[in-house]
Amino acid sequence: MSTVEIGAKDVKALRERTGAGMMDCKKALTEAEGDIEKAIEILRVKQGKKIQDLGERAATEGTVQAYVHAGSKVGVLIEVDCNTDFVAKNEDFVTFAREVAMQIAATPTVKYVSREDVPAEQRDAEARIYEQEAADKPENVREKIVSGKLDSWLATIVLLEQEMHNPKFEGKTVQQLRDELTATTGENVVIRRFARFAIGQ
Repeated sequence: MSTVEIGAKDVKALRERTGAGMMDCKKALTEAEGDIEKAIEILRVKQGKKIQDLGERAATEGTVQAYVHAGSKVGVLIEVDCNTDFVAKNEDFVTFAREVAMQIAATPTVKYVSREDVPAEQRDAEARIYEQEAADKPENVREKIVSGKLDSWLATIVLLEQEMHNPKFEGKTVQQLRDELTATTGENVVIRRFARFAIGQ
């Protein structure tokens, strides 16, 4: 078993280069003992055409979309980036940005784009609470309980892990839709940032 520590920074770098999901990237990096090039190879073998090495191509084009909910009490601004101006003007790309903006408007708990964006101190504070709650449980299951609760909490605050509310997406997550768009455009689709405005908040 590899003892190489896989950092969030490496996972993020691999995700930006391949468009693969966070857990897939982490597994590939663990298997590759931290070697990014080897991890890309592993992902390509396992996921085939869905994975492309987008290299160091920076996502410097993109779109900013706004959504204001009926009644004008909630509004969202979102920036979604890609590699070329051609894709930035693509209808599917713009629609994706708008749909995600609507998702954010409907989900007040969402604060961060990805798990890597959640500050370590916030995650640690949350873990400490779960550790105290699990203190009376047998030692061998405590870690599992804490890890499970932490996962559930992260899923409520991380945008990429949200299941789309709109039934037409059949329960897909924002990450899955982003991966599909990356695969169809062949470009690095990155949700760069968002802001949610709500009256009185």
